[in-house]
Amino acid sequence: MNLILLGAPGAGKGTQAELLSEKLSIPAISTGNMLREAIANGSALGQKVKKLMDEGCLVPDDVVIDIVAERVSRPDCSNGFILDGVPRTLPQAEALQERGILIDHVISIEIADAVIEGRMTGRRVCGKCGASYHIIANPPKTDGVCDQCGEQLTIRKDDAPETVRHRLGVYHQLTEVLKDHYAACGQLRLIDGNKPIADVNRDIMEAIGAQV
Repeated sequence: MNLILLGAPGAGKGTQAELLSEKLSIPAISTGNMLREAIANGSALGQKVKKLMDEGCLVPDDVVIDIVAERVSRPDCSNGFILDGVPRTLPQAEALQERGILIDHVISIEIADAVIEGRMTGRRVCGKCGASYHIIANPPKTDGVCDQCGEQLTIRKDDAPETVRHRLGVYHQLTEVLKDHYAACGQLRLIDGNKPIADVNRDIMEAIGAQV
């Protein structure tokens, strides 16, 4: 089963991708994590996108699609995958289709901007392994420490209030049109993101016809 998770920044896509990955036994592919890994490694790609990400801007479509196409071609994606953070624009969605990357269901997690702004101030991320947490909704077992690798958690620059507002504006301008695109294809499933994490996950599983 090949899935796409849509939703504004901070809507909970990363958390749901991890849960779905575990339940469906397919990898969750986060372009954000892959790009941050490139930045941490000091690669040419990382240097190219660091300034854009710090400012909350979108990475060029061709770079994103190349990364995704390479990733889904690996053996662990043979039974399916979950795309978190891509596509973000209609040209990206069309490019995925042109590359033969077919999608079964598109989940859009719906939540108001004001709620998202409040959520993102509590978001924490591990700079080493990319695991994400929230101090209220999904806290680590030890305050400020990653459960998976034991590294210190940080607040990403792109979670700063002014950057969050900019990213929400970009989402509404460029990404929200994807809902109409996938609705026309009969693939879109709208999910209320205001519920507790477990309830949102249950609703997604039911929407895609998976066993809860």
